Amino acid sequence: MSEVGSATQTGSEQRVVSFTQMKEGTREDYLYLRGLEEAHNRGTAERLLRALRLQAEETIPGYRITRLEHALQSATRAYRDAAGLDWVVAALLHDIGDGLAPQNHDRFAAEILRPFVRDEVTWVVEHHGAFQMVYYAHHYGWDQYEREKYRAHPYYQTCVDFCERWDQASFDPDYPSEPLEFFEPMLGEVFQRKAYEESNLRTGLAKGLMS
Repeated sequence: MSEVGSATQTGSEQRVVSFTQMKEGTREDYLYLRGLEEAHNRGTAERLLRALRLQAEETIPGYRITRLEHALQSATRAYRDAAGLDWVVAALLHDIGDGLAPQNHDRFAAEILRPFVRDEVTWVVEHHGAFQMVYYAHHYGWDQYEREKYRAHPYYQTCVDFCERWDQASFDPDYPSEPLEFFEPMLGEVFQRKAYEESNLRTGLAKGLMS
């Protein structure tokens, strides 16, 4: 935690907290850190952009496009379908966990989005891995219809549509995607929202992709 304080200070004096164990921290320490953490939170969109750029280099071999291009294609398709802002940003970030959480990348991405976007959007991102299995799992001898366990869920069809229209379709090296810079303002707008504001989360509301 003290490194955060050091990294954000300029000049000869670099303020750090007094403690080496959190239980020893003072009110002054924690009020100071709170300000630094708020500034850190405001940089979330830029850190996500850096992570996306890295996907152009650290990508899964064998595919015809990079993971960044897959993200850009997915987001571009969502945008050109006139989907809402939450969906475009979710399509851009749905595989952001491929590098750090390859075994549960869907849930990784969902947790990044959860404080800022509609509940329906988060649920779709969290479960898209299971829904995508319908396209390939039988080739491995796995359950192709893993998604059927969610059949009764109000967001089921939205996830089916997300995968069909934007995710599974976005591996085309000839598709004219928008560049990452095109999506920067959208990413910034979503991640500058107040976290967990119910007017953004709209819990339980199923509207589908074109909303």
